[in-house]
Amino acid sequence: MSSADVQREFDVVIFGATGFTGQFVVEEIARVVQKEHGIKWAIAGRNKSKLETVLKQASEVVGNDVTGTSIIIADVADEESLLSMCRLTRMILNCVGPYRFFGEPVVKACVEAGSHHLDISGEPQFIETMQLKYHDAAQKAGCYIISTCGFDSIPADLGVIFTRDVFKGDLNSIEAYLSINTGPEGGGGHYATYESAIHGFASVKELSALRKTLFVKPLPKPAHRLQRRPQLFRGERVGSDWCVHFQGADRSVVQRTQRFNYEQLKERPVQFNPFVRISSTFWLVIIALMTTIFSLLANFSFGRSLLEKYPKIFTLGYFSHEGPTKKQIEGSSFSWHFVGEGYETKIADPDQQHDDKPSKMIETRVCGPEPGYVTTPICLVAAAMTVLKEAEKMPLDGGVLTPGGAFRKTSLRDRLTEAGMKFEKL
Repeated sequence: MSSADVQREFDVVIFGATGFTGQFVVEEIARVVQKEHGIKWAIAGRNKSKLETVLKQASEVVGNDVTGTSIIIADVADEESLLSMCRLTRMILNCVGPYRFFGEPVVKACVEAGSHHLDISGEPQFIETMQLKYHDAAQKAGCYIISTCGFDSIPADLGVIFTRDVFKGDLNSIEAYLSINTGPEGGGGHYATYESAIHGFASVKELSALRKTLFVKPLPKPAHRLQRRPQLFRGERVGSDWCVHFQGADRSVVQRTQRFNYEQLKERPVQFNPFVRISSTFWLVIIALMTTIFSLLANFSFGRSLLEKYPKIFTLGYFSHEGPTKKQIEGSSFSWHFVGEGYETKIADPDQQHDDKPSKMIETRVCGPEPGYVTTPICLVAAAMTVLKEAEKMPLDGGVLTPGGAFRKTSLRDRLTEAGMKFEKL
């Protein structure tokens, strides 16, 4: 039995419950525990009054009184308070970002206390640093540290695994195309996500040295490499929409999953490249212009200050301190369209390459509700329940893992489907 599975006062503690996303996570777990009987949960943060308000709002939204839920006072700047919090629970759902600045103390406390840690980070520099620094210690402590348990990157990571599972033969590569759909009210995002993106752009150069240390052994080189796409192209397989490279964490997360499943399960690695679909030339020009300005300013301290000070200006009102409205959230959704290529025959040895060219195609889709504040809480809470209920199906008895590595053999996909997401072969 791992230290995270011993008897503790709580099964789950939501840390950062008063944040914009944290509120939605509290509402989601309040829904789920009505079905998952016996789950003991609490919320944590710095301000008791604000935490009480979160529980009151969640009760009104869900229609179930959770105002009696336990409250824990903890501060990311107070190491002892974090350790005390972690010792009370089997698992922390960490909603305090940007994780680059506030994530490591919570991970460290979880490992020391032997508590599982799930978060919704989409920051590769933080995620991979945690793997480098804490994987061995987490494995020894018997706890799982799993980042990107939200829209970044469960739909993409599990979508690749789903595509692989339904493909008859050896899957060689996948191109994935993301569509974000909004209603008449448009869409929006909260400042915290925007702030994480600013510092993510600024830290890109750090990743190369980090990965040389983290990934020492190369993966087998595929005989047939995935086509290299220009920065801008017409997606001939998705209605000839304009497409640009997706700048989120999904590609790096999927690659880490493919590496892990190759090393642990002897599965053939699948090449993966994600893109974003843009339906009109007008929005293509706007997005290209804003992305160029954003990436240039993010490289300088003064530029980052400007970006942080004026989020509405630099995103044409999309990101704000207020976040999206209820109507914007209700009218939004996402869809990942996966286009895979592979071989008719299957070779058991993942190191042995096919002589013939890929001749077989497959198309699948993963779709769901608004990504940031509906799908993300669904994914995080479903992942949490999976760890609590199906730890025996997870690998290594602990460690710093990706969602696809951690949940490969669990029923997480079924939980997500029950919650309103779809995984389908086209």
